Amino acid sequence: MRAFWILVVFTLASARAETIFHAGPAKVSLLELYTSEGCSSCPPAESWLSRLNFDSRLWKEIVPVAFHVDYWDNLGWKDRFAKREYTSRQQSYSLSWGTSSVYTPGFILDGQEWKGWFAGDPLPDPAGRAGTLDIRVANGTAKISFSGNPGETVDVHVVPLAMNVSSEVRAGENRGRKLAHSFVALDLITMRLTGREGTFSGELPLNSPEAAALAVWVTSAGSLKPLQAAGGLIK
Repeated sequence: MRAFWILVVFTLASARAETIFHAGPAKVSLLELYTSEGCSSCPPAESWLSRLNFDSRLWKEIVPVAFHVDYWDNLGWKDRFAKREYTSRQQSYSLSWGTSSVYTPGFILDGQEWKGWFAGDPLPDPAGRAGTLDIRVANGTAKISFSGNPGETVDVHVVPLAMNVSSEVRAGENRGRKLAHSFVALDLITMRLTGREGTFSGELPLNSPEAAALAVWVTSAGSLKPLQAAGGLIK
């Protein structure tokens, strides 16, 4: 049996709710989709990603994030979810693999390009131990702790997610279509955690009224490769 669990708790004491996510010590995979409402090839990939809502592995073994890039915005339709920083993130991945090209739809699994979706392959199971990651969300603040990776400095990356949203596209390659999205990145917040001897912690404010879920992962400082990931619904 996989040594992993994810716990979501709502505590109503004093009219305040707290949501708790826990991952570890088994590895939980971070799955990133780079996409755009201006790309006619992207809706099938987004539909596939949205079906993870009904997958028993969601949040337990897979934390999905859809980053909408902005390099399609000048071709007739401006994607309301697109940000330049998401394009820069995809470009950083590409450069780390020794290429300068980026494309949509593009999947990245645990920091590596994953082309299995195009061939209809199932997602590979995460393997190995990855430390423990805990997130407590209450009153607009996320408190994060991570145990593992001794002797290294650790960054945490927090992404509020929009779920089950749609757009009426009026121009560009998808003109006339109503596009549905889930796991949409609304922001990307990165912070250095403090600690020593393999135990790290920190807290940061969350200010994203549209967010219905949260994706969180930790990396070695300055690295793109996730060490551990967690997430879930927050309302």
